[in-house]
Amino acid sequence: MNTEVAVRRAGQRFATRTSWLDSRHSFSFGQHYDPANTHFGLLLVSNDDVVAPGTGFETHPHRDMEIVTWVLDGALVHQDSHGHNGVIYPGLAQRMSAGHGILHSEKNDSWRLTGQAPDDAPVHFVQMWVLPDEAGITPGYQQLDVAAELASGDLVVVASGRPEHRDAAAIRIHQKDAALLVARIGQGASVALPDAPYVHVFVAKGAATLEGAGALAAGDSVRVSAAQGQRLTAAGSGAEVLLWQMHSAAT
Repeated sequence: MNTEVAVRRAGQRFATRTSWLDSRHSFSFGQHYDPANTHFGLLLVSNDDVVAPGTGFETHPHRDMEIVTWVLDGALVHQDSHGHNGVIYPGLAQRMSAGHGILHSEKNDSWRLTGQAPDDAPVHFVQMWVLPDEAGITPGYQQLDVAAELASGDLVVVASGRPEHRDAAAIRIHQKDAALLVARIGQGASVALPDAPYVHVFVAKGAATLEGAGALAAGDSVRVSAAQGQRLTAAGSGAEVLLWQMHSAAT
């Protein structure tokens, strides 16, 4: 199968802006709908969000979705109706399995838990949704700090349901055909894309070049069909990249 590469620039994303939120959507989301851009592989949502201090997403429902959150700057507080709670910060991955139904909130107010003075910094994070293997499972939650592994500059398995990642230090998702890999790549260093029918590349920070796609800036993404180990090389001062490796597609 021949490799196909589609570059989506940061400025092409749908945008939702309110007094407290600046959200950029890689796929159709909320009031933004494009029938030709609803998903890639099993990835249905990839939102790049900046939330003002003291604000956030009030309690709202989800069901039958594996939701992975990756913080780039600041801290995000998660609380849900099944008693799970935590503060997500850079280097710590979080997975929430919505299963048969869950309510949760996500707020930029971590100082309320620590008793410290309010922080005036926004929180910047990427939230990604993939379809689960099975509908109606028991909701769940997991978080894991992988900062030490990321210091290697290599691709790190952060969230996966793939059999070959069973022994990896990663959070588990209920989807055997998908995995999220993250790399913090130093200037001039490179990583190879995993071989997979679908690979979604998102440049979260910095700049990079990808074989067959060219130069990429922060916020740019690439949808690679039939990926075959193309090299992704950091430019400038380096790059932080999120890669979804997927072996089937939503129908």
